[in-house]
Amino acid sequence: MLTLRTLAVDDWPMWREARLAALADAPYAFTSRLSDWQDGGEAQWRARFEMPDSYNVVALMNSRPVGMASGLPRDDGAGELRSVWVSPEARGHGVGDRLVVAVHEWAARSGRSALKLAVIPGNEPAVALYQRHGFVVTDELGSLLPDGVTREQVMVKTLD
Repeated sequence: MLTLRTLAVDDWPMWREARLAALADAPYAFTSRLSDWQDGGEAQWRARFEMPDSYNVVALMNSRPVGMASGLPRDDGAGELRSVWVSPEARGHGVGDRLVVAVHEWAARSGRSALKLAVIPGNEPAVALYQRHGFVVTDELGSLLPDGVTREQVMVKTLD
C-alpha cells in the first residue's frame, strides 16, 4: 500500500534515507552528488525543512520511503518542484504521478502562479512524467552543469 507523508523538521532522518537512496540510485538525475550528502550532519539535513513555506513529501510502501519530492517557493511568485525521485522497485506504479500532484496541490494552496522545475537533459522518463502533468519546456536557461557546457532544461506549468 502506497501512502504519502508530508514531512516536518523532525522527520529529517526519513528525508535523509530517501535522499541518499536517490543520489545512489540515480546520480545522473541530480546536480548534487552522494559524496556531498552522505556524511552530512543533522544541521545540513534540517536546512531543507527550515526554508520558509517549503513542502517536503515522501512516498511510503510498507513504511519504507520509495519516493520523494519537494516544493519550494520562488521569489517570482512561482513554486519550484525539486528532488523528485522514485525507487526502482516502485517505478511504474504511479508513485511519481502522486508526488507531482502533491507538490502541485501545495503550490496551488500557496497561491503560486506557476510551478517550475529543472531537469537534466537526457532524463527522458522524468520529462515524460512532467509532460503528463502539463509541464512544458521553456526557453529559460537552466543552471550550468558540472561539465561547464550543458545546462538544465527548465519546464513550467501555469497554475489556475
